[in-house]
Amino acid sequence: MQFLSDNAASVHPAIWDALKAADAPDSPYDGDGLSNALDQRFSELFGKPCAVLWVVTGTAANCLALATMVQPHGGIVCHEEAHIEMDEGGAPGFYLHGAKLLLAKGDGAKLTPDAIRAVVDPIRDDVHQVQPHAISITQASEYGRTYRPEEVAAIVALARERKLAIHMDGARFANAVAFLESTPAEAAGDVDALSFGFIKNGGLGAEAIVFFDAALADVARYRRKRAGHLQSKGRFLAAQLHAMLDGDVWLTNARHANAAAQEIAAGCEERLMHAVEANELFVRCTADERQALREKGFGFYDWGDDAARFVTAWNTPEEDASALAKALAAL
Repeated sequence: MQFLSDNAASVHPAIWDALKAADAPDSPYDGDGLSNALDQRFSELFGKPCAVLWVVTGTAANCLALATMVQPHGGIVCHEEAHIEMDEGGAPGFYLHGAKLLLAKGDGAKLTPDAIRAVVDPIRDDVHQVQPHAISITQASEYGRTYRPEEVAAIVALARERKLAIHMDGARFANAVAFLESTPAEAAGDVDALSFGFIKNGGLGAEAIVFFDAALADVARYRRKRAGHLQSKGRFLAAQLHAMLDGDVWLTNARHANAAAQEIAAGCEERLMHAVEANELFVRCTADERQALREKGFGFYDWGDDAARFVTAWNTPEEDASALAKALAAL
C-alpha cells in the first residue's frame, strides 16, 4: 500500500493508447501535427491565447519558463520551501546562469503580497544588489495548500505594480483545480507562464509549459533546444498531453487522488499539520508509530523526526486509503 509519491503511480491507460496511435511517421522535433495542435488545445482549456511547449520533467518546465523572465544578474522571489529551492538540485541557477532565488516565508508554503514585500522592499536599486525580476508561486503548494483565485490575483497585482514577471509551478495544478472546483483559468490567474504538471497525475514523461505571453514562448524555444530538451520524436510527448486533456482525464484523475486524501484525512484528527487541499497529507507521527505503520504494509516518507508525508495518486485503491485512515485513527 504505497503512499510514497504520485510520481511512482502507474501510467494511465489512455497514455499508452495515445503513444501507440502516435507511432507513425511525422515531422521531427515539434513540427508534427500533435505538437502544432497544442497551442489551440490549451487556448481552449484556458479561454485565452496560449503558446505551449512540451518538456520531459517538471524541473525543466520550471527552469525554462523562468529563464525567459530573469537575467543572470536578477532574482526570483519564491517560498523558502519551494520546489525550485529545495528539490531541484540547483537547476534554477544552472538554467538561469546564476540568477538568485530570493526566499520568502509563508504559512503552508504559500506566499502573500506582504511576504513578497518583506523580501523585495529592502533591496536597494543599485548595481551592488540582486534585483528582483520575477515571482514564482506553486499551485498547489509544497504542503498541498491551494491558492484561492483572489490570493493569486493579489500577488499578480503586486507583480504588475513592481514590474515583475510571474510564474506558477503547477506540478499538482490539476489537484488544485479539482479542489477549488474552478476553471483552469481561475486557478492560474493572470500569470505569465504555468508549468502544467501531468506526470504526477497519470502521465509517463511529458509536462507542458503554458505561456500566456507568446514572446516568452519564442525565447523558450531556443532555450529548450540549447538545454537538450527538444526531443526528436516530440509527437510522443504531445500525444501524452492530448490524451490527458481528452475527456478531462487530467481532472478525473486529480479528483480521485484528492478524494483518497480526504478519506485518509478523516482518520488523522489533530495529527494533521496542514489543511488537506490537494493529494498530500503531512501527519504528526512518532518514530515508533511510523514503524508500526510500515509493519502493516504502508509505504511513505518520513517528514523530519516527528512526522510523515502521505501522497495519494490517480489510481490509489479505495481500500488502501480506507485502510490507512483506520490505521492512523488507531495510533
